[in-house]
Amino acid sequence: MGEVRDMPPAWFAGPPVSWSVGTASNKQGTIRMSALFSPGRIGSLEIENRIVVSPMCQYSAVDGVAQPWHLIHVGGLMMSGAGLVIVEATAVEEIGRGTHGCLGLYHDDQEAALAGMLDEARKLSSARIGIQLTHCGRKASTRTIPERWKGEPLPAEEGAWTPVAPSALAFDGHWPVPEELDEVGIERIIAAFADSARRAARAGFDLVEIHGAHGYLVHNFLSPMSNRRSDQWGGTRANRMRFAIEIARAVRSVLPSDIALGFRINSTDWHPDGSSLEDAVALARALEEVGVDYAVMSAGNIAPGISIPPASPGHQVPFATEIKKRTGLVAMAVGMIAQPQQAEAIVGNGEADFVALARPMLDNPRWGLHAAAALGADIRYPPQYIRARPNNWLGFGFVHPEATPPDTSLQLDRPRSVSWDRPMSRA
Repeated sequence: MGEVRDMPPAWFAGPPVSWSVGTASNKQGTIRMSALFSPGRIGSLEIENRIVVSPMCQYSAVDGVAQPWHLIHVGGLMMSGAGLVIVEATAVEEIGRGTHGCLGLYHDDQEAALAGMLDEARKLSSARIGIQLTHCGRKASTRTIPERWKGEPLPAEEGAWTPVAPSALAFDGHWPVPEELDEVGIERIIAAFADSARRAARAGFDLVEIHGAHGYLVHNFLSPMSNRRSDQWGGTRANRMRFAIEIARAVRSVLPSDIALGFRINSTDWHPDGSSLEDAVALARALEEVGVDYAVMSAGNIAPGISIPPASPGHQVPFATEIKKRTGLVAMAVGMIAQPQQAEAIVGNGEADFVALARPMLDNPRWGLHAAAALGADIRYPPQYIRARPNNWLGFGFVHPEATPPDTSLQLDRPRSVSWDRPMSRA
């Protein structure tokens, strides 16, 4: 028999655990107080912990209508251990979709499909569920991710449509020139955001987030690089902010007070001719005045060819910290937040109130459950999965050797007398 190289962690050694309801211990013998797993609040919305699943486009809708894939995707994330799951960017009108596969919330079939998805997803956990509303502006009418190797803009033979923007400036040389919105078009889109928010409330969402970054329509109005207007919707900072503020005002006016409202803000265009962090702070303060509860801080993507600092762990967290310091908004951080200790430090050090993860959740849809074990926190698993809890599964330490889960009696899968294959106390 070959040599056994991978030995179990030290916390497997010793006598069987003395299961005491309501007590837990880590390597030091006391439960860890985790900032990441402390309760949070956005507006009047209470959230179990500070982990958020960011909106992630799935490009799987049909005519904007959610499909079984969306339930499977969102349902899986509801069991991730996150306190809040935000459904992907959802268009407020047909020409606001990025692709033919993007979700929409501008007619009854779309609303009914999302309401049905929510009914099922809520059976899986107590996580809150939000939705991000968007209009893609001049970056609309593109191919989906798996097909973009052919080129991003959608050709006419594949059902392209004419995008809209504050000014008739294409995103790039090979992209279509958008139609410049007139006053009627601007007012139509503001009303569309409000109507989609109304539908979101009826469908049962706990939170609505307005997408104002990543080079989409709201960002197009905010940035002087894409907004060359000389009327009340362009020119000065105040005028360029007007579209975003009026959308937020309209959305807040139709949402019940118990539904939280957030805004994804572009922190900087990374270009001397573009929007700056000072512009973002000014916008955040104005949004706070019209009833926005939180800001999630992103950056870039207003135009190709701009020199952007390489992405690195936590690279956009300082933007959220500025919002936390300089406004009264709840601050949500993004930007390669992938490790439990990293997320814990961001919240624990007061750099942000919440951390939002995207691709790490696709990579590991149980990220929150594993983060709890790594940080010594004790959270509930879906009942169907309790056999994989650290206190029920002897193999947990082999799979997650870095974890320091608490010794706990929460969600035992067998009587305490059955201990032959249980983890041993680390005490």
